[in-house]
Amino acid sequence: MKAKTKNSLSLFALTWPIFIEILLHMLMGNADTLMLSQYSDDSVAAVGVANQIISIVIVMFGFVATGSSIVIAQLLGAEEELQARQVVVTSLSVNLLFGAVLSLVMLFFSESLLSVMNLPDQLMIYAVPYLQLVGGFSFVQALLMTIGASIRCYGFTKDAMYVTIGINILNVLGNYLFIFGPFGFPVLGVTGVAISTSVSRTIGVIIIAFLLLKRIDGQLPIDLFFRPVKKHIKSILKIGIPSAGEHLSYNTSQMAIMYFITMLGTEAITTKVYTQNIMMFIFLFSVSLGQGTQILIGHLVGAREVSKAYKACLRSLRYAMIISFMMAGVVSIFSVQLLGIFTDNPEILSLGSSLLLLTLILEPGRSFNLVVISSLRAAGDVRFPVYIGILSMWGISVPLSYILGIPFGYGLIGVWVAFCVDEWLRGLLMLWRWRSRVWERMIFVENRAG
Repeated sequence: MKAKTKNSLSLFALTWPIFIEILLHMLMGNADTLMLSQYSDDSVAAVGVANQIISIVIVMFGFVATGSSIVIAQLLGAEEELQARQVVVTSLSVNLLFGAVLSLVMLFFSESLLSVMNLPDQLMIYAVPYLQLVGGFSFVQALLMTIGASIRCYGFTKDAMYVTIGINILNVLGNYLFIFGPFGFPVLGVTGVAISTSVSRTIGVIIIAFLLLKRIDGQLPIDLFFRPVKKHIKSILKIGIPSAGEHLSYNTSQMAIMYFITMLGTEAITTKVYTQNIMMFIFLFSVSLGQGTQILIGHLVGAREVSKAYKACLRSLRYAMIISFMMAGVVSIFSVQLLGIFTDNPEILSLGSSLLLLTLILEPGRSFNLVVISSLRAAGDVRFPVYIGILSMWGISVPLSYILGIPFGYGLIGVWVAFCVDEWLRGLLMLWRWRSRVWERMIFVENRAG
């Protein structure tokens, strides 16, 4: 089946399956948290910290997936289908090797990694087996991300959505069996959740690999898997490494802030986990709109339709800001009820409600970064977001979180205020960069029609 052309792509057609897919990813994380909350609050806190480490690893995989997706989108926009297929295979080869190395690191050094996070001893018994299992199978996630990114660039965003639906169903079923132990199944708690997550993702990657082979027009050059094309690796890394730098800076800064939060106790850790699980649904639209816009702009700049690309980013930003503010308002109104799904602890309910109220300020600012940074990447302008991100996250978010949260005694409220300042400062600088149109000189794929 032939890939969809830039003319047949629309922002809505690209975005709504990505929206559903990310929603299901979030629901899977919330299902884990909700089911584990019936097991113990300590297990929720342990998995939350372990997932902070896993998120760093996923960012590392993302530099290949993100780089390849932008290169593929621009090549397809420039009607270079053969080279696009070569990039698909090259990215799979590179990320599988990278994934295998990082999987071994988390399998054998899980306890050391968790110790760095200052995890309390009573949480170690839950976090170590979870990190060993989910982290040890993270090479599967590397393949899942890379194949998903590739198939979305060809316009088949619904395929990735359907696979995610299947993964979620399998994951929730596995959680139910291993947490509640029906039909004589052993009650494994956190370990059961880890098994369920790993098995469901493995099945998902097999299915999406089949769909990739079916959807791409022309045979994939599988022989390049063992001898990847150097020029394609260079193009992927040129985009991917700086792009990952911004994500890596964000996630490592979040780890540093989590370290500060562990100083506040297990209750503060649990409050953060529950609150951020709810907040994910607020910025869900901005995330999916940013990804859809990235694919669209990649095709447009590959075809040298830069005026359309410029307007597409600003249009997406308006949508993202309006909807994120509205959703933050709804969540803040029903904050106690939403947090009550996870816990009946009055301290967590009170503090979590205050944090969700602050999202009215936080989330519109985050929209700038999710949409505009994706657009800049798609156009080949990848270094500026990294430089500004590192300066803002480590120069403002991390130190301000510590100062307001610990010495000043504002706790998680202080941390959330620091988040607001960071997101708005970075976001406004990203908008200035887009409006400067410097990125028009950074498109790296030649258009053979032009």
